[in-house]
Amino acid sequence: MQSIACEELIMTADLSKAAPTLSEYYSETKCTWCDGCGNYAIRTAVKMALVELSLHPWQVCLCYDIGCHGNASDKIQGYRFHGIHGRVIPFAAGVKLANMQLPVIAFGGDGATFSEGVGHLVHGVRSNYPITFILHNNADYGLTTGQASALTWQEQPMNWSPNGIPERTLASMELLFSLQPTFVARGFTGNIKLMTRILQAAIQHRGFAFVDMLQACPTYDHFATHTYLLERCYDANAEGHDPSNIQAAKALATQTDDRIACGILYQREDVPSFYERLVSRHDVATTCVEEVKRYDVSRYWRSLR
Repeated sequence: MQSIACEELIMTADLSKAAPTLSEYYSETKCTWCDGCGNYAIRTAVKMALVELSLHPWQVCLCYDIGCHGNASDKIQGYRFHGIHGRVIPFAAGVKLANMQLPVIAFGGDGATFSEGVGHLVHGVRSNYPITFILHNNADYGLTTGQASALTWQEQPMNWSPNGIPERTLASMELLFSLQPTFVARGFTGNIKLMTRILQAAIQHRGFAFVDMLQACPTYDHFATHTYLLERCYDANAEGHDPSNIQAAKALATQTDDRIACGILYQREDVPSFYERLVSRHDVATTCVEEVKRYDVSRYWRSLR
């Protein structure tokens, strides 16, 4: 047994020294997304960003919400968690706080995130949890066959609301910037290189990194189509946008009628993360998971008899 354990340690050490490859993230599970779904591009960008950051599959935790995007949880290698609808952010935050050395990426759809999960998003940004959150934004619930979400456009007919939604469309970026975020970016699935660059920066960010990934839903979203996004999305950083200017960032993020600004819209690194604000963790060198051990509680049970 000892020789086997030593062999495993040697193999792990050798693999850690080797540069990661895209093939390490390959899963034999077949994709079930519709042809043309933006999830393919987002999954590719995630893998490319992780490889370029020299992260192997066992060196990152990927947390998925419920939805079409969540079906990627068994289509990529690594430590993966597939949670319940709208609740991925608190789980991802818990993973990160338990092991601050582990990069944690959470994925959620616009339906789950801005409906039942909106409270978790608010407190995720407010608390500045040091995780990356990727919003799969296609303005509908694809998994429930075209149900309108809180981000579906006003007066847009959908399968389950043929007369359009009776509620007002939620102004997602207005809400986000009202929470004083530390990282806001936007990508779209027609530009994998741009998404990869954004994700690299988001994963290395000090606090909560919000990444809005605009994607087409070719089956149920017939308004924000792939062609629509291709014609309007542009790289704001390439045009000279300064991501340290919050007023300019908010203006770019919210003004999407004619052109849609993508790239790193806003970032600041001078705000401590939630973990860094925990006084009880100051000067503690170990992670929480390293402090887990067995305790003898038999005397407590005896006191109850």
